[in-house]
Amino acid sequence: MKLTKLFNEFFESEQASGIVLILCAISAIAIANSSFGHTVLEFWHLKVGFEAGGIFLKQSIEHWINDGLMAIFFLLIGLEIERELYIGELSDRKSASLPIFAAVGGMAVPALVYFLINLGSDSVRGIGIPMATDIAFALGVLSLLGNRVPAPLKVFLAALAIVDDLGAIIMIALFYTNDFSLVNFALAAVIFVLLLVLNRMGVKKLAYYLIPGAFMWYFMLQSGVHATVAGVLLAFAIPFGSGKEDSPSYKLQHVLHKPVAFFIMPIFAFVNTGIVLSGTWMDNLGSSNALGIIGGLFIGKPLGILLASALGVSLGLAQLPKVLKWGHIIGAGFLGGIGFTMSIFITLLAFGDPAVVQNSKIAILFASFFAGSIGFLILRKQEAPLQPETVRSS
Repeated sequence: MKLTKLFNEFFESEQASGIVLILCAISAIAIANSSFGHTVLEFWHLKVGFEAGGIFLKQSIEHWINDGLMAIFFLLIGLEIERELYIGELSDRKSASLPIFAAVGGMAVPALVYFLINLGSDSVRGIGIPMATDIAFALGVLSLLGNRVPAPLKVFLAALAIVDDLGAIIMIALFYTNDFSLVNFALAAVIFVLLLVLNRMGVKKLAYYLIPGAFMWYFMLQSGVHATVAGVLLAFAIPFGSGKEDSPSYKLQHVLHKPVAFFIMPIFAFVNTGIVLSGTWMDNLGSSNALGIIGGLFIGKPLGILLASALGVSLGLAQLPKVLKWGHIIGAGFLGGIGFTMSIFITLLAFGDPAVVQNSKIAILFASFFAGSIGFLILRKQEAPLQPETVRSS
């Protein structure tokens, strides 16, 4: 199966990033529970900011990371989605159908599991937490299997996670908005429209998109709609063209891969997994919120991905690649239950109570660890391809 040069670059960055994320998460938990853990946690809450040209912005270091750096992460995700829609797996109906079916099922069933467990409680606001898949962790676990993994499974899981991210972005935009300001939102929208006009005019210089994009991010932040949405909008405004190496979209995507994989995501993980484990942390896993997260990620994700994939194939709307077996789909379904980055991100938007946020993070880590482990073991038992997949760059 032919994999593009940029896909291989993306896959290699994500698999290495997954290992770095694991180390950051372990380090953060260890430091948070050390004698100087309180000092480190206080540092992340220090407020820093600036005032220039009438624009005043002061946020905690934690918020700068979650609202600012993560907007760049979402910009990269937007560029990945755009590439997949234009020339990738999602550009061809037949190729796109299976991961789209799988992603929809992998979002709907976990959300339903969480909703049923939390029905009637305030924690129902966290319904979006188990819907997300962490691309870096999922592909990182997949990479540990080496040549035992057929190339179509890498593409399937990557496309599934990208569609999954699109669903998470829509959830964030629609349901995790606070103190909405129509004026600021309108200003952000005007900038987005102007960027689209520049695109249609054939302007290709990235500076003409990135500088206004920074203002769009500011007004989106002030509007109450989460600022990271601006990163996705900016991605779709940047010219894609043919998608080749001379296109602005390709150049920016190429530049962002490693900074996002090895700086932004690790620092997000380090800051947001600094969990203080009290003596009763295991008891908190029995709360409806924690059970909803664990049930959604560990049971809902693989079940939803498998059932939706089987439905698409049985209806003749999707096709299982010849080298893949249903065991591969089940294993990939469990890897889809690795929530981590996006799940923690939605947790921060859903809850204001630090105790609930803390317990949610523990549940995410717990479910992600077991889902990833089961997925790895299932895929390890699958029959390896008769011949190694030939990877050709294009």
